[in-house]
Amino acid sequence: MQLLANTLALASIYILLAVGYVVVYRASRVLNLAHGELMMLAGYAFFGLVSATPGHPLWAVPAALVVSFLAGVGVYATLVRPMAGHPLFSAVLVTVSLGILLRGLVLLGWTADILYPLAVSGYKNVPWPLPGGAVLTTIDLLSILMAVTVLLALWGFFARSRLGIQMRAAAENPLLAAQRGVNIHLVFSLSWGISTFVAGVAAILYASKVRLDPEIGVIGLRAFPVALVGGLDSLAGVAPAGLAIALLENLAIRYVSPLLSDVVPFLALLVMLFVRPWGLFGTKEEIERV
Repeated sequence: MQLLANTLALASIYILLAVGYVVVYRASRVLNLAHGELMMLAGYAFFGLVSATPGHPLWAVPAALVVSFLAGVGVYATLVRPMAGHPLFSAVLVTVSLGILLRGLVLLGWTADILYPLAVSGYKNVPWPLPGGAVLTTIDLLSILMAVTVLLALWGFFARSRLGIQMRAAAENPLLAAQRGVNIHLVFSLSWGISTFVAGVAAILYASKVRLDPEIGVIGLRAFPVALVGGLDSLAGVAPAGLAIALLENLAIRYVSPLLSDVVPFLALLVMLFVRPWGLFGTKEEIERV
């Protein structure tokens, strides 16, 4: 049972991060390889706000998420939108450069010290016993709840809301959507904002449970195979891919070596590329774009 509990906790973080890759790719067809660093930025924003408001740490959560959302919108407006008309690979290189820049700025501002936002806030990550002898902490339970909530909220947003339908239309055919009156750049900037907002949720949860340092951007990179295995244009594939990769990772840690934890997601990706390159629920034609 503990293996299942650990898998759910790890998968929830992977799902939250993989959602960001999928939302941005579906809308703008750009692979955001700075996603892990934008997650890291949200974590440091959360820590800074917690430190600046002692006695009122809960205000730091929505404030950090607003910062995260605005960061995504700002990245699109200042870096990605000017790349319109250029090859998509150029926009991908811009995100790579952005990731390097953000990591350098964080190292200059906070150095490589390990920080613990939850300790600063005064809260404790209380363990909760579950049936079968398994144990999950409060942060683990919140992570699982947030992953389920985000997936359901995005499903409802894309299926029912006017703006969500416009985003789907822009993803299918941007030119036709623009001709029909859809504000393409508003849609694209919103997709980047949603992506970084959800990454901010993952950053707050992970930093509160484990730690905060410049290396947590690697967690975002490890979630990239989850998005590809599930299907880069499919939200439906995120959950099963996240659960499968988290289970494989926990099995490798328990029965082989903890050193394999960073490798397992990419091994799963290699296997999927051989078997089904477009992912579990992805569109077959999308692999040509990637």
